[in-house]
Amino acid sequence: MKYKNKKKLKVICIIPARGGSKGIKLKNLKKVCGRSLLSYPVKAAIKSRVCDKIFVSTDSKKIAYEAKKLGASVPFLRKKKFSGDRVTTEKTLQNSLLEAEKYYKEKYDICVFLTCTNIFRKASWIKTAVNELKKNKKIDSVFSVHSFYKHVWHKNKKKFIKVSKWMKSYTSRQVGQKLYREDTGLASATRSIFWRKGKRIGKNVKFIVNEDSFTGIDIHSKKDLYLAEMAMRYIKKNKLLDH
Repeated sequence: MKYKNKKKLKVICIIPARGGSKGIKLKNLKKVCGRSLLSYPVKAAIKSRVCDKIFVSTDSKKIAYEAKKLGASVPFLRKKKFSGDRVTTEKTLQNSLLEAEKYYKEKYDICVFLTCTNIFRKASWIKTAVNELKKNKKIDSVFSVHSFYKHVWHKNKKKFIKVSKWMKSYTSRQVGQKLYREDTGLASATRSIFWRKGKRIGKNVKFIVNEDSFTGIDIHSKKDLYLAEMAMRYIKKNKLLDH
């Protein structure tokens, strides 16, 4: 893709927040430290100041009402066929982008993806992701990852083997090679051409690396909600949140 002027690139942030949830009813409206889960990605997107449109994709009127109060846009509800348990994130993002462009009658160049169940993000990560795409045309996607040192196994046919050759030998975590857990729901930006093809990220990527263990809390159960509450209390007490 060729861009005449990087300042003209249009950015849309899409936050999927469907109403159905098997673990917790209307999960995205549950509160952590007095704030709905939905408020965390919306406020972070606003604080980043790099999103021209903050669009919440939901099939719930209650969630839509909350999103609008927070400052996001919800001009219509998500269609039922894109709201089921088995609809992939890629399909949701693709449909949301196409529907938003159709409604607003404009094309977007960069797409930001944030989730409500991952709330331990920094608004600065969103800004970094978008600005990196604006200044470097060779990069397709920029997203948050968590670095860690562990020996990881997978099953190859009937045998369990380690995923990488370097794991044959143990070493200290301080000098050992790192693995990177993809956390696109915390903060990610991708050129829209990939979303239109149904792909979450492109081939040429750049990482925003963090070692914060709290980023591993993905809220899908009451236990997760409790962990998130305790972790966020710690963050607020130590003034570690930037939005």
